Amino acid sequence: MSGLVRKIILRILIPSFLMYICFLKLTIAMDYQCYKVFKPGSLKRLTFVTEKLGKAGKGEVTVEVKAIGLNYADIFAIMGLYSATPKDPFIPGLEYAGIVTEIGEGVHNFKVGNKIMGVTRFGGYTERLNIDHRYIIPLPSNWSFEEGAAFPVQVLTAYYGLVTLGNLQSGQTVLIHSAAGGVGLLANRIAKKIGAYTIGVVGSEAKFDILKKEGYDRFLIRSNRFKQDVTDALEGRELNLVMETTGDKFFHWSYDLLAPMGRVISYGSAQFTPSGQAPFYPLLLFKYLFRPRVDPLSMIKANKSLMAFNLIWLYEKADLMKQLLDEIFRLNLDAPVIGKTYEFTELPQALMDFKAGGTIGKLVVKV
Repeated sequence: MSGLVRKIILRILIPSFLMYICFLKLTIAMDYQCYKVFKPGSLKRLTFVTEKLGKAGKGEVTVEVKAIGLNYADIFAIMGLYSATPKDPFIPGLEYAGIVTEIGEGVHNFKVGNKIMGVTRFGGYTERLNIDHRYIIPLPSNWSFEEGAAFPVQVLTAYYGLVTLGNLQSGQTVLIHSAAGGVGLLANRIAKKIGAYTIGVVGSEAKFDILKKEGYDRFLIRSNRFKQDVTDALEGRELNLVMETTGDKFFHWSYDLLAPMGRVISYGSAQFTPSGQAPFYPLLLFKYLFRPRVDPLSMIKANKSLMAFNLIWLYEKADLMKQLLDEIFRLNLDAPVIGKTYEFTELPQALMDFKAGGTIGKLVVKV
């Protein structure tokens, strides 16, 4: 082989070939596994499939998902009971944590290898996803992926309800339903940072230990003695704010107990959660017809307020979401409580356990 030919091979052909291989790696779609719903209606319709993921687009990053957080909205979407459920086949899941593996054009605040946590308007039940970089934030160095996946949706729900809508102030009293769940525990932490008095409501005395450990001032069980139990827990204080997620008689009783200028913040309706893997529509219709109602004229007379929100619509406001997360991180909250972790193949069972209630803290799936 002549020296000229050798130079051409070493300096031109081999580098060109290597560049071509790199180009193929960037442009060829990568296989990944995920859970998909082709037609909502039952948890049994959650299907494990293999899809292809292209490279990150402009303003996007590719994330290798390491952990997934479960939310009630996931269950309602899979069952077709959530107004925001996509019309087309979709991947459920709203929050995750993982590692950035690719950077799209125009992204300068993240690098390949960064550990992150983030949110998505569906698409989280997956091994990989491409996401707008505004929807991810750095994972604190001392947090696990599981803790990161348990944080964004829960803390945004708690903070938006307590602070943005509820305007909770130091010295006020807040009643927190589902107090031992992911949102409830973080709501207590935020309220304590503000200087509020907190009363937690749970369905079982078995959850009292975690509420005591988390620093709730008082706690009680949901029962027909609810009004008297809350009155006793108030010890003469006014009830200024309620974080309400049941949507049944406890909604009415909580509203009745509010002091003038008090606010109920409604962010869920657990009474509509089906007991089985699919909705029983006659029962849901009955509950819908007799759902809680508040007369605006009576609200004026009593000088009380009712506000409600669905966090998923906040995803359309990426800049506002980032602002809220910045405010949250300035509170220097501890890592969230993980109740139980599951493997990726166990995700359907995790949803069943979550729906059944009785859990403490956040349920997380490892990928």
